[in-house]
Amino acid sequence: MPQSVSRQTEDASRRIIISGASGFLGSALSARIHREHITIQRLRRGVRVAAPDIAWRPAEGEVDGASLDGAHAIVNLAGAPLARRWTARRKREILESRVDSTALLARAMARVAHPPSVFISGSAIGIYGDRGDEELDEASAQGSGFLAQTAAAWENATAPARDAGIRVVLLRTGIVLSPRGGALAKLLLPFKLGLGGRVGSGAHWMSWIALEDWVSAVTYAVDTDVSGPLNLVAPNPVPNAEFAATLGRVLGRPALLPIPASAIDVLFGEMGRATLLASQRVHPRRLIESGFGFSFPTLEQALRSELGNAGPDERAYRIEPASPE
Repeated sequence: MPQSVSRQTEDASRRIIISGASGFLGSALSARIHREHITIQRLRRGVRVAAPDIAWRPAEGEVDGASLDGAHAIVNLAGAPLARRWTARRKREILESRVDSTALLARAMARVAHPPSVFISGSAIGIYGDRGDEELDEASAQGSGFLAQTAAAWENATAPARDAGIRVVLLRTGIVLSPRGGALAKLLLPFKLGLGGRVGSGAHWMSWIALEDWVSAVTYAVDTDVSGPLNLVAPNPVPNAEFAATLGRVLGRPALLPIPASAIDVLFGEMGRATLLASQRVHPRRLIESGFGFSFPTLEQALRSELGNAGPDERAYRIEPASPE
């Protein structure tokens, strides 16, 4: 069963501050925390922001540090989207949007009289680079390429908080499965039309996690003593060809139309090669060793749950869908 913030307390006096709260992952996390009767404050860009939200301008290095004082946790999910063709300007925006916001929060919380108990900061399994069939966990070395360099800089930006004695958790997130956003949302239409299939050879590994397990893992990290990098992926990664076949089977549609790697290269360039063709066989070793339990450990379980056609045994473990903000 998924862990919950409320297992330790349901205390509206505890504040959790979230950046990126309106995004795909942040909105799902906010909905779960709200249901647990815990106060949420959202970091919002701008000068004038209505209470209880907090104004910040990460590009300008501005945040109201006093608003961070006494918070239980800060969850930082801010960052420009990856899924656009990468120009030099776009790559700079991707990097700076992550590093600048993280460094700003880390410095600000390190200076307050009553710092947060934990700083939960976004990262990605892109830090491992394209590694073929190699089995990867949190102890694996950093890989090469733009995404690996970006994730490493993103993680390093948390140093002021860690140096101040704040517990820091780095969310190395894989492919999060939900029809509400991310990669799965983009795949649903072509697969429902019978136009889906493997990408390239289909041999590259995909490390995925159900959205509900991702949210549960983040709330688990808030209230346990885990620190450092956590791979937020399910324990059963699959080759891309298996992912396509499983999605087709769950939807009751064929998945026989491959997308050539050359087409990915022409359409998306470096971004496509790094996000659609890179192979990352990642294991959530530290989550499992710390006692976290996955509700949807296999791909078919996760897809049937997220797409609303879980079998009787799977429905027994289903969490209610996230409510809108």
